Amino acid sequence: MAELGAWVAEGGVVVLSGAGLSTDSGIPDYRGPSGSARRETPMTYQAFTRDPVARRRYWARSHLGWRTIGDARPNDGHRAVAQLQELGLVGGIITQNVDGLHQAAGARDVVELHGNLARIACLGCGRLTSRTELASRLEQANPAFAGVASAINPDGDAELADSALDGFTVLDCRGCGGMLKPDVVYFGETVPPERVARSFALVAGARTLLVLGSSLTVMSGRRFVLRAARDGIRVAIVNRGVTRGEPYAGLVVDAPLGIVLPNLARDLARVSRRQVSI
Repeated sequence: MAELGAWVAEGGVVVLSGAGLSTDSGIPDYRGPSGSARRETPMTYQAFTRDPVARRRYWARSHLGWRTIGDARPNDGHRAVAQLQELGLVGGIITQNVDGLHQAAGARDVVELHGNLARIACLGCGRLTSRTELASRLEQANPAFAGVASAINPDGDAELADSALDGFTVLDCRGCGGMLKPDVVYFGETVPPERVARSFALVAGARTLLVLGSSLTVMSGRRFVLRAARDGIRVAIVNRGVTRGEPYAGLVVDAPLGIVLPNLARDLARVSRRQVSI
C-alpha cells in the first residue's frame, strides 16, 4: 500500500477499470471471489441481428437486468477514483464497464470501451435514446411479464428460464421502425477504433497505468497493459484474485477495492492539504 501510494502521489496515472470495481454497487463480476463465471452464452451481434428468437430472449433478460444496473449507485471505490482525479493525480480513465458509475461519481475524461447500457441505439437511423425511456415502453408493452432473474451479469444480461419468455414483446425505433440495441459492444463486434486510439493515447502519456478490478482475461483490456509494459510505463494492479496482467506489473495489491481506494484517496488528500498549507 505504501508503494502504491508513492506511485500515485507522483501523478500521471491513467486508470483501467473492470467489473470488480462495481461489485460493491451490487453488480456482480464475471470471475474472482466476488463473482461467478457466466453460465449463459453471451449474446453475439450476429445472433442479435439475425435471429428474432434470440433477440426476444435477450431483450427479456436485459429488461430484467436493467432494473439492477439502472438502480446501481457509485460506491466508495468510484468516488475515490474521482477524488484522485480531482487532486490532479489521475488523468483519464479507461473502463471496460458499461454501468456509467465512474461518471455518476463525478469522474471526467472517461473512455467507455464497451459503451453504456443507459443508451439505446437504433441500427437503422443511428438515433440514440435513453434506456429509461425504453424501459418504460417495455413495461407498457409487457404488462403481464413476470420473469424473475436467477442472476445478473455485469453487462446487464440476466439469466432467465426460457419458459418465462412466452409473449414478451420487443419494440422498435419510434423514429424509423429500425432495430434497437443497447449502445454496448457485443461479442462479435469490435470496439470503435476512435475509442481504442484515445485509450492508447492516454496510456502513452501516463507515468503509471493503474488497473482496478479487472482479471484482464480478454484482450480488450489487456492490450493496454501490454502496451504500457512494452513502452516502459509502470503497471500497478489492484484486484481480488489472480490476473493475466501480473507478469507485466511492477506492483500488485490483492485486496478489496472498497478498502484500498478510499484509504489511498484519503491519505493523498491529506498530503495535498499539507503541501498547500506550507
